[in-house]
Amino acid sequence: MLTFTSYSNTMRRIKALIIFCILPSFLFAQQHFDIIIKNGKIIDGTGNPWFYGDVGIIKDKVIQIGDLSKSEAAKVIDAKGLVVVPGFIDVHTHIEDDEEKTPTADNFIYDGVTTVITGNCGTSKVNIKSYLDFLQGVKLSVNAGTLIGHNDVRQAILGGEDIAPDSAQLKKMEELVAQAMRDGAMGFSTGLEYTPGIYSKTDEIVALAKQAARYNGVYTSHMRNESDHVFEAIAETIDVGRKAGIPVEISHLKVGQPNWGASIKMLAMVDSARKEGIDVTVDAYPYTASSTTLNILLPDWLKAGGTPEILKRLADPVFHQKAVDDMIVDMHRRKREHFDYAIVASCKYDTTLNGKSIEQINIAAGRPSTIPNEIETILDIVKMGGAGMVFHSMNETDVENILKYPLTMIISDSGIRQFGVGVPHPRGYGSNARVLGYYVRGKNLVTLEDAVRKMTSLPAQKFHITNRGIIQPGMYADIVIFDAGTVKDESTFEHPHAYSTGFKFVLVNGSLTVDNFKHTGARKGVILHGPGYLQH
Repeated sequence: MLTFTSYSNTMRRIKALIIFCILPSFLFAQQHFDIIIKNGKIIDGTGNPWFYGDVGIIKDKVIQIGDLSKSEAAKVIDAKGLVVVPGFIDVHTHIEDDEEKTPTADNFIYDGVTTVITGNCGTSKVNIKSYLDFLQGVKLSVNAGTLIGHNDVRQAILGGEDIAPDSAQLKKMEELVAQAMRDGAMGFSTGLEYTPGIYSKTDEIVALAKQAARYNGVYTSHMRNESDHVFEAIAETIDVGRKAGIPVEISHLKVGQPNWGASIKMLAMVDSARKEGIDVTVDAYPYTASSTTLNILLPDWLKAGGTPEILKRLADPVFHQKAVDDMIVDMHRRKREHFDYAIVASCKYDTTLNGKSIEQINIAAGRPSTIPNEIETILDIVKMGGAGMVFHSMNETDVENILKYPLTMIISDSGIRQFGVGVPHPRGYGSNARVLGYYVRGKNLVTLEDAVRKMTSLPAQKFHITNRGIIQPGMYADIVIFDAGTVKDESTFEHPHAYSTGFKFVLVNGSLTVDNFKHTGARKGVILHGPGYLQH
């Protein structure tokens, strides 16, 4: 029998339940946000299809996604006709030594990049704590983290010599890597085409990678070879992951002559490793040219000991001729008749060389256009201090195969550009815009949703960048708003100093950093630490 008391208690419970159910909706309806992004096509970074919605932000976090038409905000961004995506994450950069010159990182910000990882290709600061403290003081416009580089670790213990470490030396190198991981490094990188990394054996790399694996880091590798021995290089990189028990990232995957067309077989090796249970992924920039130093053309033996030893050897006629002979053989191996593919990007001792090919510089010096003479021109530049270079060494089919591969992240392989200085590779200004404009809109190589995934959640997942890379409540408000119909890379090889267009708004940690296509000067980037730092 229902008594008055039991009836009253029942009604109170029903009222409480109703209030409990409707209160969240009422609160959200009345929520006051710092920023509301309304009317945009949201691509959340997961690869899922776009949807219409609003994004509500408080301080540095996304709080709500949905219909926020009844909510208020200090600032409302109308994204009608625009795409709203997570901030792009560039896991292969080289910002060391550029941070203080341009802390606003305009070339990255104007290309939609809100997070960068440096310390790639085996090159980093050895004292990671000191470096991250320095970055904290600089206050960049982008979030930044770093890897610990093999070449600098090896240099610190062994110098630049072509030697193998003894057990005590290897132990010291292991300790440096382990300490770097505890101090916040996100992983361990190698640059095995550069000194002194070229002198290391696989077992040395495995031993050091195991230290990074102890702290859940990733192993990234600029492999030993990206042309005639690319398959052996990929096999070695995968083997390091297998033996060290560490996730692997193959840096800027590409292939030069004589292996043009080999990209399908290369990617099949990655798939095979993944079927075996090895976590292998790759990254790439969307161009058929690479960029590095002129010294990459020198024989390995000539580079031992660094610049002073190079110059001593070149002063000896016997060693000089041996270098020329070896470089001639290398050119024949690459099936090239001239160094017309090698363009000077930055020459400090003679800026008039910037933008010119080795072939052109050789002709200007009054020498006949032969491979031996062009090699002499290269050696002359090396003797005077060297140069940064752009090498047109790939073909478009391989680039496209690698870009559309599901596990390829989009990267720039760039530092923070000083606008107007040198004739650098355009990838430093336009990698993401080029993918979105040329390969998505122009060629339909990949869908817009998948391109965004390659720039956001995929790198965030691989590099343990938590609470970024996806637009959803609770994530940091790194957000890019752009016009998918007009976004374009304006930087070219001939005229590289040009910012990408189409990115109307960029937020970093909830701070409006690009407002109506203009950098606001905001520098709200934070320092990112690897999982070893959190464990420690």
